[in-house]
Amino acid sequence: MKITSPRFVEPISAAKIVLFLVLLLFLPFVLSSPSDLSSAKGLDAVNGPKIIVLNYHKIDNMNISLSVRPDDFDKQMKYLKDNGFNCITPHDLYEAFEEGAELPEKPFIITFDDGYDDNYKNAYPILKKYGFKGTIFVITSFLDRGQQGYITWGQAAEMEASGVMNIESHTVTHGSMTELSDAEIRHELVDSKKDIEQRLGKKVEFVAYPTGTYNLHIASLVREAGYLGAFTIKYGNVDRASNIYAIERIPIFHTEDTYSSFLERLQYIPIFERLGWIKS
Repeated sequence: MKITSPRFVEPISAAKIVLFLVLLLFLPFVLSSPSDLSSAKGLDAVNGPKIIVLNYHKIDNMNISLSVRPDDFDKQMKYLKDNGFNCITPHDLYEAFEEGAELPEKPFIITFDDGYDDNYKNAYPILKKYGFKGTIFVITSFLDRGQQGYITWGQAAEMEASGVMNIESHTVTHGSMTELSDAEIRHELVDSKKDIEQRLGKKVEFVAYPTGTYNLHIASLVREAGYLGAFTIKYGNVDRASNIYAIERIPIFHTEDTYSSFLERLQYIPIFERLGWIKS
C-alpha cells in the first residue's frame, strides 16, 4: 500500500438509495442468523483479504455513546470467538499488505482510542478471557499527569508486558492535526512515540489521528516520524486498496441495542463496498 490522497464518497444516486432500502427490508432476516455472517471468507480476488478493525473508546457503564457496557463488550467478543474470527495485530496487517505475509481466515483487529482507565479495568480482562489482543492508542500527556480517568504508565506497562494489549500513539495532546503547524505536528508525533518507547521499552509503529482528521501532507509527516501506518475513523474494511497511512475502522458505540448495532455494522460494510459507496 502507498500513500494516496484521501478518498471521498461519491454522491449517492436515486437508484442506489432504492436498492439500499430494499436491502434494509431483508437485513433483519440476515441478522437473525449470525452464522451467515461468520461463514463469509472475507476475500477479494483483486484486493486480497478483508480485515475488520473495530474502534472502541470507553468500556464502562456510563450512558453515553462512547461507552460500551462491559457485558455488551463481552458479548461482542464471544460472538467473534464463537464464529471463527481470528484476532490479529496492526503489525500483522502491515506485514500482510506490505510484505506478503499470510493472514488467518476472517481476521480482525481491536483498537481503543485515548487510553481510558476502564480499558485496563474492564476491556483487558475480557480480552484475556477470550485470548484476544487489543491496541490502545494513548494520549501520552494524559498518563500520570493529573488527568483522572486515564490509564497510568504502570498499567500500560503491565498490559504491554502481558502481550494482551499493545500500546501505540494517539499523540501528545490529542490536538487536531489539520489545525497545527508542521512543527507542532512533528512534536505530537515524535515526542509521543519517544515517550512510549522509553517508558515501555518497545517500538511504537502506529498512530491514530486525533479526531480522525488528516490529509496527504500530514500522512507524509507520519511516515517521516517513523510510523509504519496510521488509523483513521473512516468507516470500512481494510484491504490492499486501503492507504496504510489512512486505515479504515468500524466505530462501535453504545446504542439502545448495542449488540444488534454491532452486528449491523459488521454486515453493512460488505454491502456498502459492493455498491461502491466506500473505497470505490
